[in-house]
Parts: sequence; structure tokens; C-alpha cells
Amino acid sequence: MDLSSKWIKVSEPFPHILHVELARDPVNAVGFEFWKAYGTTFDSISEKKPHVRAVILSSAFSDIFSAGFDLYNAGQIMKGRTDADPASDAARIAMNFQKQIEQIQEAIMAPERCTFPVIAAVHGTNIGLGVDIIASCDIRYAASNARFTLKQVDIGMAADMGTLAYLPKVMGNMSFVREMAYTADWFSADRAEQMGLVSKVVDGGKEEVVASALELAKRIATKSPIAVTGTKRLLSHGSDHSVAESLQYTTWWNAIMLQTKDFLKRPGSSFLPARPGDFKFGTPKL
Repeated sequence: MDLSSKWIKVSEPFPHILHVELARDPVNAVGFEFWKAYGTTFDSISEKKPHVRAVILSSAFSDIFSAGFDLYNAGQIMKGRTDADPASDAARIAMNFQKQIEQIQEAIMAPERCTFPVIAAVHGTNIGLGVDIIASCDIRYAASNARFTLKQVDIGMAADMGTLAYLPKVMGNMSFVREMAYTADWFSADRAEQMGLVSKVVDGGKEEVVASALELAKRIATKSPIAVTGTKRLLSHGSDHSVAESLQYTTWWNAIMLQTKDFLKRPGSSFLPARPGDFKFGTPKL
């Protein structure tokens, strides 16, 4: 089943690993159709591709990851909302905007809902909503040519698609987070690594960072998919709950999941199937 669409390219560079590329020419500006396709792509992979063990996310364009929100499209959405009923009061207009914002948030957070890890391979320029996109991924690698900015304050708004919620959790320096969010200043890949936004900077551009992300995905793919999925769910739960709550959740999760046959395999052995078709999620042939 081909998951590619108008502005999203999906390929399988290695068994059990997919490569999702953002491909809205010329700069991956995120508009209405784009974010719907983005969320649908990840949800469809989860639902229709049970063999997938890791996904790499990059841009199809070497010089830019994303230019952020499509401002023309945003203006059309806002105009449509306010023109729909000129007599409507501000509260009702706000309720309509709330629905729109929540739909976009749901799409941008799609990688977090996936059972498999999503690795962002960032290269070139990444602006505003593009940072929201990578913030919801499990792991972030950056090419040395990558640069970032939280641009929302420059267009008169607070970032509302995940950046301000995720960055305090994934970055270790709140002073830096606030400085970048308040000023829309640019920061480099090296600075992003130093502050914890990315875990690795790869010398070069798109080709090099995608290759590095693929090597990481290959290592993940050799592990038990039950163990990786469980680890992802427990880490996500732990980021939003107390230690006691997370331990209780872990107890119930492992009470069920430790019954997998994967738990009996020799440590260090690969969980990749010997032949295509040998693998179905949760029941690998041993």
C-alpha cells in the first residue's frame, strides 16, 4: 500500500523502516491540506503497516526543512472564520478558532501516537511550525547546516502547535527556551545540541543526516518491537506524570507485556525476521 500523497513522500529504504519526506514545493509551508496529510500519513502507518519498527522524518528539499505555517493559508482560515457570521461575538469566533487549532495540534502530534520511534533528520532552515513538527518526534538529529527559529512572535502570536509545551520537557535550559521564544532569534545546530533539542549533529546536509538517522533506525529495528513500543509508551507517560503514577502504570503494562515470547530470547540477539512475512507485530517467529 502506497502511503505517499501530494505533499508527503513515503519510501522504505530498509526492511521495517520507512522514510517520510515533507515535499510541499518550494519550502514546505504548512497549510490546511499539508497538515491533514501529515497527520493522516503517520496514523495510516500505525494502522496499516504493522511491520514498521522505525520511521525517519526529513524534508525532500536539501536547503530547507520547513518554512513554518503558510501565512496566506492562515489568513484565509482566519478570514473565513470571522466572515462566516459578522454579527457573531468574539467568544463564538474564538470557539471556532479553537476547533481549528486543536485539529492542527492533533496532526502535528501524530508521531507521538505512533507505536514505533520517529527520528527527525533535520537539515537546512527550520522555522516556527517546523520546530513544532520535530518537537513531537522521539529523537532529533540535525545536519551541521541546520538552523532554527521560533518565529511566531514576529507574526504576532504565541506558538500554539506544541513547541512551548514540548521544549521545556526536551531541553534542559529554560532560560534559552524563553529567550528564543521571546525574540525569534536564530540558533545553530550546535546550539540546538548543546541545549538538548537534538541529540546529534551530523557534519554535512540532508544526505549525511538521513544516512545517520537510518543507521540508528536499523539498530532500533533489531530490538524487540514489543520492548521498544513499551519503552516509548512508558517514557511518554513518565513525562506527564509523577514517579509514583508512572511506576504504577509500568507495573500494569509489564504485567501484560512480559508475557511476550520476546522476553525469552537470548540477550543481544536480533529480532529481525529471517524472511519477509515472518513478522507480525507482537508475534515474531523465534
